[in-house]
Amino acid sequence: MIHPAPPLALYVHLPWCVKKCPYCDFNSHPQRGALPFDAYVDALLADLDGDLRDFGGAAAGREIVSVFFGGGTPSLFPADAIARLLDGVAARLPMAAGAEVTLEANPGTLEHGRFEGYRAAGVNRLSIGVQSFDDAKLARLGRIHSSGEAERAVREARDAGFDNFNLDLMYALPQQDLAGALADVERAIALAPTHISHYQLTLEPNTAFAASPPPLPDHDDAWTMQEACQARLAAAGYAQYEVSAYARDGRRCAHNLNYWRFGDYLAIGAGAHGKLSDAQGVRRRWKLRHPTAYLKQAATPARVGGDAYVPAAELPFEYMLNALRLVEGVPFGELAARTGLGEAAFAPALDTAYARGWLEVADGRLRATATGQRFLNDVIGLFLPAR
Repeated sequence: MIHPAPPLALYVHLPWCVKKCPYCDFNSHPQRGALPFDAYVDALLADLDGDLRDFGGAAAGREIVSVFFGGGTPSLFPADAIARLLDGVAARLPMAAGAEVTLEANPGTLEHGRFEGYRAAGVNRLSIGVQSFDDAKLARLGRIHSSGEAERAVREARDAGFDNFNLDLMYALPQQDLAGALADVERAIALAPTHISHYQLTLEPNTAFAASPPPLPDHDDAWTMQEACQARLAAAGYAQYEVSAYARDGRRCAHNLNYWRFGDYLAIGAGAHGKLSDAQGVRRRWKLRHPTAYLKQAATPARVGGDAYVPAAELPFEYMLNALRLVEGVPFGELAARTGLGEAAFAPALDTAYARGWLEVADGRLRATATGQRFLNDVIGLFLPAR
C-alpha cells in the first residue's frame, strides 16, 4: 500500500510539430494544415474529466504541484488556448500556491508577442529547445530555427517577464568535436538561463537517424565532452542535480523532480503516460497515440490506450530508473514509501551494487557513486526482475 500519497503533477501532451526531427522518437506528428486548437483543448478537458471519474478518491482533492506542456511543439498553440486549458484545470483540481507551469517552446515557431500571452495565461517557466548554436549542426539535426532565432527567443522571453527558463542543449552531435560542444555551452551560459538541460544525442529505434546513422563521436569522445561541459557549467554556477540537468540555486525543475522522485502525475493528451498511486499499488495509464483517434475518443473510455498496475516484481526497477538519476539520490526510506514494498525487495540488487562500488548510503540518502554515475545503466539493470 502506498502511504502517504506522493505529490501530484499534471502532464499535457500537445502532439504537433512543424517537422519531425530525424532523431526524435517522441509521439509527435508534423502539422498538416490548420491545427484544431479549440477542439483539442475540449478533448484535453474531457480526458481529464474521465481520468478524475475513473481514479476517484486517488486523485480527487489532491493539489497539482506542477504542470508541464510537452510535445511535439507546444508553442504552436496560441496563448488563448493555453489559458483556457489552465483555467479548466484549475476549475477541476486545486493548484498549489506557486505551482510551476512549464511550456516547451521552439524558437522557430514563436510569433512576436506570444511570450507575453503565455505569461498572462499562467505559464511561469519556459523550456526552449535550442539543441545547438551551430547553424550547420542545427540543419543536420533537422531543426527549423537558427542560432540567431534562438538568441532572439531568449531575449523576447526575458522582455515578456520570464525570469525562469531552461535551454535544451545536445552534445555528441554528428561530427562534433570537444571545442564545438564547449562552444555551445559558452553560448548558452552567455544567455544566462536559470536552467540548462545538457544531454547526449542517442540513436533511438524507429527514427530516421536509426535507419541511416550519421557519423557520431565514439563513446570515449562523448564522455570527454560530457566531463568538460559539466566542469564548465559548474564553474558558471550551474549545479548538476540530475544526469542531464543543471540549475542555478533554487531553479531546479519541480515537475521533473517529481518524476525522478517517483511522484504521481496525471497525463492528458494523445499518447500521454501517467502514474497514480492508490491503495492497490502503482498504476500506469496511457492514452491513444494518434491525434485523430484521440480527438475522436477523448470523451469516451476508448481514449485510454492502456491501464495497468505495475507488477510488484517490476517496481524496484521502475523506482531506480528514476531515482538514481538524481545526483543527491533519494531518502533511503522512500524506497518503501513510494513503492509499497519492503526493503527486502531491493536488498539483493543493493548488496551487489554496494559490493561493486556503484551505490552508497550517506546521510540517510541512497545515491550513485561517481563510478556508478558513469555506468548508471548497468546499475539500474541490477534491479530488473529475474527472468
